[in-house]
Amino acid sequence: MNFMQIAIEEAKAAAALDEVPVGAVVVWNGEVIAKAHNRVEEFYDPTAHAEMLAIQQACEKLGAPRIPECEIYVTLEPCPMCCAAISFARIKRLYYGASDSKSGGIHSFSHSSCHHKPEVYDGINASESAELLKSFFLAKR
Repeated sequence: MNFMQIAIEEAKAAAALDEVPVGAVVVWNGEVIAKAHNRVEEFYDPTAHAEMLAIQQACEKLGAPRIPECEIYVTLEPCPMCCAAISFARIKRLYYGASDSKSGGIHSFSHSSCHHKPEVYDGINASESAELLKSFFLAKR
């Protein structure tokens, strides 16, 4: 199973809990060290995005506030808050699935105040990630 597929499984877990279906996986030296899905509703916390939770787990596991040798895989383009966390954590590479024209924050990496810009790769399993989101929101309407 590839890393993005693990993130998609996390997104499905979020949907099963009636959370917006986004999943994230942090990889270090080719090994998954953290994975998470959105838990905003469960935790009553607007910052409990998959990326934030996975980064927190990875930093705790590695015992460091910055994890420059890590990569993160996310099913949806991270929002500006999550992009800032990715930058502050000094994550080496970001891979994401579906683009988010409404709330995506990739543009924040080009801002002059950005401390660190990871390598960014988009469109990884994008159609599957987008379909999860589309189905979730269609069911809400």
